[in-house]
Amino acid sequence: MNSNSLQTPIVYLKGVGPNRAETLQSELGIHTYQDLINLFPNRYIDKTQYYKINQLQRNSADVQVLGKITHIKSVEQKKGKRLVATFVDDTGQMELVWFRGQKWIRENIKLNIPYVIFGRTNFYNGTFSMPHPEMELQSEHEKGIQIAMQPIYPSTEKLSNKGITNKVINKLMQQLFIETKGHFKETLSEPLLKELHLLSKSKAMFNIHFPKSTELLAKAQFRLKFEELFYVQLQLISKKLLRKQKIKGYNFDKVGTIFNDFYKNHLPFELTNAQKRVIKEIRTDLGSNAQMNRLLQGDVGSGKTIVALMTMLLAIDNGFQACLMAPTEILANQHFNGIKELLSGVGIEIALLTGSVKKSARRVIHENLESGDLHILIGTHALLEDKVQFKNLGLAIIDEQHRFGVAQRSKLWHKNEMPPHILVMTATPIPRTLAMSLYGDLDISVIDELPPGRKPIKTVHRYDANRLKVFAFIRDEIKKGRQIYIVYPLIQESEALDYKDLMDGYASISRDFPLPDYQISILHGQLKPEDKDYEMERFVSGKTQIMVATTVIEVGVNVPNASVMIIESAERFGLSQLHQLRGRVGRGADQSFCILMTSHKLSAEAKTRLDTMVCTNDGFEIAEVDLKLRGPGDLMGTQQSGVLNLKIADIIKDNDILKAARFHVLQLLKEDPSLQKEENHVIRYTYAQLIKFKNIWNYIS
Repeated sequence: MNSNSLQTPIVYLKGVGPNRAETLQSELGIHTYQDLINLFPNRYIDKTQYYKINQLQRNSADVQVLGKITHIKSVEQKKGKRLVATFVDDTGQMELVWFRGQKWIRENIKLNIPYVIFGRTNFYNGTFSMPHPEMELQSEHEKGIQIAMQPIYPSTEKLSNKGITNKVINKLMQQLFIETKGHFKETLSEPLLKELHLLSKSKAMFNIHFPKSTELLAKAQFRLKFEELFYVQLQLISKKLLRKQKIKGYNFDKVGTIFNDFYKNHLPFELTNAQKRVIKEIRTDLGSNAQMNRLLQGDVGSGKTIVALMTMLLAIDNGFQACLMAPTEILANQHFNGIKELLSGVGIEIALLTGSVKKSARRVIHENLESGDLHILIGTHALLEDKVQFKNLGLAIIDEQHRFGVAQRSKLWHKNEMPPHILVMTATPIPRTLAMSLYGDLDISVIDELPPGRKPIKTVHRYDANRLKVFAFIRDEIKKGRQIYIVYPLIQESEALDYKDLMDGYASISRDFPLPDYQISILHGQLKPEDKDYEMERFVSGKTQIMVATTVIEVGVNVPNASVMIIESAERFGLSQLHQLRGRVGRGADQSFCILMTSHKLSAEAKTRLDTMVCTNDGFEIAEVDLKLRGPGDLMGTQQSGVLNLKIADIIKDNDILKAARFHVLQLLKEDPSLQKEENHVIRYTYAQLIKFKNIWNYIS
């Protein structure tokens, strides 16, 4: 059976039919033979051994026993009846029990004929019993494909209700192997199979569904996981190489007077080694004739903005304009004010474009952009509007990328004949493992050291019962002239509830910190933009000492004088969010604190999150724990929750296989970039098929 007939609709497989086909499609996404063969078991039951009744142990293992039913009867119980059969072998007897489906069992069970039964046993009053055993006549059992270990397939309630049990899926799988004669086209090259001692595709497929031994199962799993990750990496890395060859970029070949003047005379502090290294990586990209597509990762406060600014100066020195796009007005304002201050006296025109900018001011911005008098434009989504036309945009910087969809990014590309260089910045540390898969098509730079003089933030976990002590601590900090954030969780489903939590909190804080001694700001999603800005401004300028807010302040707000972050109901936040919120303090020279407030009721996972926060300030370490707790889908936020729709591999657990796959792809493309060698034809063909049938889960961007 060739690979195209694996595209046969599942309805044609013997034993399926229209109704089952529809259920398999809606519940498991199985449309073709190929989809069914790629439904891999999520666990296995060992059926290698037949137990005698006198060997049964009081444990929770599933066992199989060979014997005969000698007797069957109905027994009255509190509600309805149960059916009890006596099952014997040459060493003793036990009971089989059914609470439902009794009529069918009574009519179909044969007495005094050998059966193989399978299930979990209970022990009561000196007798073993097995409720709802799987049963098969020994004569039938011996005819089936001899399965040493029984695969258990993913299932849903709807499947079970429609009678598509594990046994049915198993039967369908056997049928599929009969129709395909168990022959599957090889998808990896001979040299790879040899070097890594991999099973052939056909052998791996057989042993993943019908493992002959635990050893063969392990080999089959390795082979199929490697293959899956190999093709994911092949796609990402080919895209990257192709982009570097095909997509020409503007060549910024000189480091000019503006960059040098700023570096020598206006840089307010010495760059860290990490910042210098990253600027060097970026300069190499910008001078390579190819379009830069780089991800800049740096923990909160590691100084990404200065790297962004110096990259913009390189663009301006080479006669181009630059823009920086941020996800919110607060952030765009902050970037604008920060960069404007750094550039005072450098003679560069810079403007801010957000939804709040008045029409008359917009007109001026549009004109200056098109004439080239405006060098740097900072703003929100407003930058993407068609009216915004640059004279020559050479560099686009995107802050907090996961908040912008791919479509929005491509809009920036089309502002010119040639796409601008792209630098994506994020303060959400992405573990290496995930970065290799999610951003395999971007080059990655990491700023992994904090500027000198930054004191690490002290983080503690306190229960609600300690609230009075926490309030006393706040009073002391305010006496020292510091400012405080108090953040409440935002849970999308219930804005009313969130608002109530926030308002209750605000009321109790106002009682404990009364006017005129204390001034309190409040910030939440239901405020009008101008009210938000007013409240924010009061806090930034130090008119208020306490800011009570929802997670609106999560990203990028910079108030160096704020030294305490209190997070209420901290158990309701994810790790990366807690880490982002903590990063709002610790921006000045003073010792900063983060206090995680929770109730006494904590799940094990919440406890792990809080302990991680108390133990470490390292965003990458936190991201690794987060990844283990939540899995890759959730880590990237909603737009990308479906990112890694892998069939068998698991990015976290199979990290080593992922690295091996990536290594072999890089080696392959180095030796044979267009896969023309005879031995690599099978890889080229498979890759083309995967793309044709969209089975290569078209990851990211």
